[in-house]
Amino acid sequence: MNTGLALAALALLFAAYAIGWCRLARRSASAVAPWRPLAAAGGLATFGLALASPLSEAAHQRFAAHMLQHVLMMMLAVPLVLSSDPFAALVWALPRQGRAAVGLLLTRAAPLRRLATFLVAPTVAWVLSASVVWLWHVPALYDLALENEIWHVVEHGAFVMGAAVFWWPIVTPAPRVRRPPADGARLAYLVLAAVVNGGLGVLFASATRPFYAAYAGAPDAVDDQALGGVVMWAVGSAVEMVAILVVVWRILARTGSGALTGTRAVRENESV
Repeated sequence: MNTGLALAALALLFAAYAIGWCRLARRSASAVAPWRPLAAAGGLATFGLALASPLSEAAHQRFAAHMLQHVLMMMLAVPLVLSSDPFAALVWALPRQGRAAVGLLLTRAAPLRRLATFLVAPTVAWVLSASVVWLWHVPALYDLALENEIWHVVEHGAFVMGAAVFWWPIVTPAPRVRRPPADGARLAYLVLAAVVNGGLGVLFASATRPFYAAYAGAPDAVDDQALGGVVMWAVGSAVEMVAILVVVWRILARTGSGALTGTRAVRENESV
């Protein structure tokens, strides 16, 4: 991927986000939480590290580097960006006519909103994101992405979109196109995802032969593949474990608060 183009795109996105955030902040001091721009900067910086650093070049030579690149994008950059509520800020970066046009696309009857509502349903999001990850690690598709730059961009785009769909029911950014799942459902969702994604990492870590022609010529191809599996398993699962612990903490906090105060528990469908 062209490093300069990637950096320019990331800088443009952050500039647009900053403009929208400032406009929202002028309308209401509480419209945007102060930490959200930091989350946006952290997420976009993580994308920059994955796509426009020496790691990007190393990913063509080393399977472990490629897995680290994917984990950074899917497990860190995407949830950080979603946590910043990017769509609200980006819409407010548009001129008045542009905001009105986007508003029409998000009315309840609009096809785009209906599609989004379907895609971020927890069951659909889980199946779709898991399918994207496993499908792109099929040897024929993986090797094609490394051999052809256009397909490599398509691969990365699929991973980012799959990750966005996966994290949406957990982070629940605006626009909230459907009711957020209960914390119990979030917990099951994350645990199952950790098992499925960890299973792919274990497959790579335990293999006795290289799966991909692009790396097969290296003398340490099997060890490199095993290391990539460990990166996918350990780093990816660690992020999911943090999210699991946050949900467990929320459940315990609500249960404890209700038991101690005797007050009505907070609704489970509130966003994270």
